[in-house]
This record gives sequence, structure tokens and C-alpha cells, in this order.
Amino acid sequence: MLWQNLKRSFGISTFILLIDLIMIRNLLIALLLTGSLNCFAQSKNPQYDAQLAKKLGADDYGMKQYVIAFLKEGPHRLTDSAARMKLQMAHLKNISRLADEGKLIVAGPFLDDQSIKGIFIFNVSTIEEAKKLTETDPAIQAGSLVMELHPWYGSAALMQTVETHKKLQKKSFTD
Repeated sequence: MLWQNLKRSFGISTFILLIDLIMIRNLLIALLLTGSLNCFAQSKNPQYDAQLAKKLGADDYGMKQYVIAFLKEGPHRLTDSAARMKLQMAHLKNISRLADEGKLIVAGPFLDDQSIKGIFIFNVSTIEEAKKLTETDPAIQAGSLVMELHPWYGSAALMQTVETHKKLQKKSFTD
């Protein structure tokens, strides 16, 4: 009934023009809504490398799960400097072995004199796996260090740390 009244009031050509304007308005609204929604959609990263992401184990955010370890002073600190140096060298060789195996991707001491002596970032997904790896460390075995382990979510790019470090390292700690 409404359409018939509009046809009579405006005439058929005006009525068609009105319908066209309504359709154009609806189309513009649809386009605006689509454009607005696209503003909120995630844009594709032009630098994204699917092959590298897969190789490094990255999720959609370029991240992955690790286990981070805080190396703390243990209950049995060696007082003999020669024994302490020997234990430190064995500790460093274990770090190198774990890095070469791809299990340890970051390791290093803290430079302040606190009870937390350093960190490890293990390329494992469970605390249990990391605990087994820490038990291979001579400093842990001797009680000179203890490990505090935490699951950690960080950049998968860390997986390239060891490879890059080898290109930068002029001297080895263990030679």
C-alpha cells in the first residue's frame, strides 16, 4: 500500500528515482561497513616468511614456547679457586654442548653480584624436559648452582641466536 501511494504521489519516474537513491544509499552503507570492518582486520605482514616461521616453530604471532631458567647460588659454593675454575669450565662446556644440540638457545651470567647468577632459555616445551637438561650441568650436580624453571613465551627468532653467535664469536670461553 505504501509503495502504491508513493507511486501515485510522485509519479512513476520519480518513484524509480527514489528507489534508485535508496539502493545507492544501501550500497554506500554496505561499502562503508565493509571498509570499517577491514580496518579492524589484521593486515598481512609483507615481510612474513612462512618457511622460516615453520623452521623456527613460530606460531601465527612469530612466538613459541620455551622454558627459562634462573641460575641461582646453590648451597655448596666452592672456596678453592682452582676447583671453582675447573667446575666453571665444565659448566661452560656443558652450555656449549646443549647449544650445539639445539636445546639451549640463550645462556649468560648477570653482571651484578646477586643471588641470581644467570639465565638459560631452553628450546623445550616442558619443565620436565628442562629439568633433565639442567641435571647434566656439573655446577648443578655439585650444588654450586640451582635452577628455577619457568615456562616462557617468546619470539621464535631466538632460535637463530646460537647460529648468529657462532658468526660473531672470535674466541671461545672453553678454549
